[in-house]
Amino acid sequence: MSGDQEGNQQRGDQRMSGQGEAADRFADDPAFAVHEGGKLEVRPTRRITSIADLALTYTPGVARVSSAIAAEPELARRFTWAPRVVAVVSDGTAVLGLGDIGPAAALPVMEGKACLFSEFAGLSAVPIVLATTDVDEIVATVTALAPSFGGINLEDISAPRCFEIEARLRERLGIPVMHDDQHGTAIVVLAALRNAARVVGRPLGDLRVVVGGAGAAGVACTKILLEAGIGDIAVADSRGVVHTGREDLTPTKQWIAANTNRAGHAGSLIDAMAGADVYLGLSGGSVPGSAVATMAEGCIVFSLANPIPEVDPEVAAKYAAVVATGRSDLPNQINNVLAFPGVFRGAIDAGATAITEEMKLAAATAIADVVGDEARSDYVVPSPLDRRVAAAVAEAVAACAREQGVTV
Repeated sequence: MSGDQEGNQQRGDQRMSGQGEAADRFADDPAFAVHEGGKLEVRPTRRITSIADLALTYTPGVARVSSAIAAEPELARRFTWAPRVVAVVSDGTAVLGLGDIGPAAALPVMEGKACLFSEFAGLSAVPIVLATTDVDEIVATVTALAPSFGGINLEDISAPRCFEIEARLRERLGIPVMHDDQHGTAIVVLAALRNAARVVGRPLGDLRVVVGGAGAAGVACTKILLEAGIGDIAVADSRGVVHTGREDLTPTKQWIAANTNRAGHAGSLIDAMAGADVYLGLSGGSVPGSAVATMAEGCIVFSLANPIPEVDPEVAAKYAAVVATGRSDLPNQINNVLAFPGVFRGAIDAGATAITEEMKLAAATAIADVVGDEARSDYVVPSPLDRRVAAAVAEAVAACAREQGVTV
């Protein structure tokens, strides 16, 4: 019996059991068909068809390679898979628009992320979901696993724990570490905003931005926009604009209060939107069209909650010159796949020991430049399927890493 026949027989046996009856509930949904059995497998790069192959692939030949690496650890970059493999690590506490669904339910998302690394950057990736939400345990576990990988992509870890986890891993590890929910989003937002500003004929330094949401993405976007020279920015959480007069601020929000809101807003998000040039939604919830109507003429609305944007896109288009969302069925999709594959590919190609703020800015510029002079109101960011993007980002990030000297 062939392998395919055996698999069909097994599935037939399952359908005759209770397990099979449960599986039939999903037979008509193509999403479940794509995920059945998982979306990944590990394949060797060398075949074993003879005793000589066996002796070189495993013992005794492997002992010579291991001994050489033990004597010169840097040889692991040449003679193991580690430098070309990214760990996609999550605890399942902030998954897509689903929230805290736990590690097992998060695994299909991490598998999907690994597929994107392969498809767009030619990098292998291994999904790792952790049955703990303790910061110390996560940091210790990832640190212990790190010798097997060339980069760590943190994914779907809730704020504020994600800030400390990333910071501590960046301190401990000499390989690229990036929490994509923060920095991937920030990179693509900056790229899109650069081109949106070009469309409306305004320099970034003249724009006043209101950010709805002070979670992982909101904080990272705020930081990268400040680094890019944005004119002024106010950040609002569920209690209103973050400002120095509030007494309920976490350390991260204290930083936001100290470095933003030059206009001194102390009211609600809606209040701050009056006269603003840019609204950046990163929190879910709902913002009425009447608030967008109070924004400056020729305003820009990035409403990125999925699947339902904070501002209805049709309503936003009545008032805004440029509208972007996180949805694939609308123009100007802000999708992290435009950033993370190329960022990790460039960092790994350069032998970078970290992903610096300058490398993120270089990535954003590279994404924006793919659009370049073709920028228009419905095209401020490339399609997620544009194959030019990952290569452009990788080249820019690698060049930046070498210029900064953060390479081995």
